[in-house]
Amino acid sequence: MTIHLYNTLTRDKQEFTPLDADNVRIYVCGPTVYDFAHIGNARPVVVFDVLNRLLRHVYGAEHVTYVRNITDVDDKIINRAKETGEDISAITSKTEKAFHVDMEALGDQGPDIEPRATEHIPEMITMIEKLLKSGNAYEADGHVLFSVSSCESYGELSGRNRDEMIAGARVEVAPYKKDPADFVLWKPSTDDQPGWESPFGEKPGRGRPGWHLECSAMSEKHLGRTFDIHGGGQDLIFPHHENEIAQSRCSHGTDIMAQVWMHNGYLMAEGEKMSKSLGNFYTVHDLLDESPGEAVRYVLLESHYRQPMDFRKDKISEAKGILDSWYRIVDTISAENVEVPDEIIEALSDDLNTPKAIAELHKLAALGKAGSEADQLKAKQRFLAGANFIGLLGQSAESWFKGGAAKSGGLSDAEIDALITERVQARTDKDFATSDRIRDELLAMNIILEDSADGTTWRRG
Repeated sequence: MTIHLYNTLTRDKQEFTPLDADNVRIYVCGPTVYDFAHIGNARPVVVFDVLNRLLRHVYGAEHVTYVRNITDVDDKIINRAKETGEDISAITSKTEKAFHVDMEALGDQGPDIEPRATEHIPEMITMIEKLLKSGNAYEADGHVLFSVSSCESYGELSGRNRDEMIAGARVEVAPYKKDPADFVLWKPSTDDQPGWESPFGEKPGRGRPGWHLECSAMSEKHLGRTFDIHGGGQDLIFPHHENEIAQSRCSHGTDIMAQVWMHNGYLMAEGEKMSKSLGNFYTVHDLLDESPGEAVRYVLLESHYRQPMDFRKDKISEAKGILDSWYRIVDTISAENVEVPDEIIEALSDDLNTPKAIAELHKLAALGKAGSEADQLKAKQRFLAGANFIGLLGQSAESWFKGGAAKSGGLSDAEIDALITERVQARTDKDFATSDRIRDELLAMNIILEDSADGTTWRRG
């Protein structure tokens, strides 16, 4: 199976040919752990989880290495510690744990390696020393800065001209820079900030790395000086990824850092840019209090990853309705040892066309309701195998419909079971008014009872 991917660097869709088919390597920028991940942070997690699944399918799981980092030293984290008075290590630890729990709920299988920036300071210092020696970096006012003018290819990824670079957001203006576009590799730390001893400056002392440097050092350590795919959100193209390329190429003396650069599109919410003041700032943590993670994942997969996306909460309810119907189709069905349908792999191999993959799943679901019993079973198994491949229908139908604790202040499984026991007793006592009342109360909470000769079962509607 041939995979085609859109390369931001070359601005075209091209056949993917790994540098080494026995060692396919992908690096994706992970979270800065200072607060709960919002739905925009979740989009690249889901996108590149699907890509990782596809690469493993085509090349074999043992031949793919997926690295996604944790940024645990950053000015945002320092500022959060000042705001709350909480210890930095406590902030990063609890936020990282919450990130893992939330992303797992979205069906993320996780990376093979998850390096933390603070564990790679020696590698960062070594890279800075190389850049200073080669003339691509200089020291000024206790800082070490990358000299953008020393890298002829700078701007190739973003396609920005010099004026756009200088005027662009997130480019820090500082008097110690030789050029306004130069960016920080290392900065001094005060006593109340995280810091590590370094050889930089007239009076070497404590300092910390610049954000861009962290990913260059971690990707080199775990994937090598050059690798296959670097991914992230579109907002990272400039300056983060542009700066990564420059410092990595110049440090290693290579023509490339990654041969393919992939970026998912921007995410809006309810038609506007996410903002707490507008009430449309959705953290994954909060969404999971109201909705199952699979429904959120379905919504994220409905749009092509490169296109901008308008995330709307009403779409989660629609997605849950679709998944309800899908779970009913595959109830008691197993897809063990069933090949993933070719049409699903073909859709994903065309630049991760998840909307087409979902359309193919709808076709397979329809086939599961038509034809002979044997044909229906085969179609259902293929349907389930395809859904599982993109991270859907990963639990039993019973678990899905019961769903653990009900959302938004509803009843837990134990509370529902207790009411059903009470209803059974009422029916035994011929107290049909109580029996009907309990049934109606549960139905009002979207909990459906099904009576049979074997007893009463329930599911969430």
